[in-house]
Amino acid sequence: MDELEIMKERFCAHPSRHPSLSWGEVVSALDAQKKASLVYMEETGGEPDAFVFEGRLYMADFSPESPKRRSCCYDGKARAARKRNPPETSAREIAEAHGLELVSEEMYLALEEAEPLDEKTTSWILTPEGMRKQGGALFGSRRYGRTFIYCNGADSYYASRGFRACLRLG
Repeated sequence: MDELEIMKERFCAHPSRHPSLSWGEVVSALDAQKKASLVYMEETGGEPDAFVFEGRLYMADFSPESPKRRSCCYDGKARAARKRNPPETSAREIAEAHGLELVSEEMYLALEEAEPLDEKTTSWILTPEGMRKQGGALFGSRRYGRTFIYCNGADSYYASRGFRACLRLG
């Protein structure tokens, strides 16, 4: 079964994530580059599904735990500044290389409202530029039945922290 068939099955299995949206509408919004981005999301365990956020159609990571894109710091600037044991890459570099964006804090909270995610892991999320200029970066998780947004040094990285990505379709 190819990745689009897997995504169609996921789409049909979770109608509450995208009420009044048809699979045909999703497919019609895909060009070759967007399909390649979605295949990457699927191959790295993101379990992408359609999600309408602020009136726009996205494909977003709905994997129960942070996707397999882990052990990376927040962005290339943080990676380059790390003196000891720098990771091979960063969340922002990976996302941009595959035509993706990190989910915003608002989208992360909306995804968590749709269903609980990151109960054992954490995920980098898009960080406001002012915070990033001070060396910090945001990540989220769900613990004790509640969603938390935290900050950490952008150069930190952990085996249990990946990032949640999205792809805007409409």
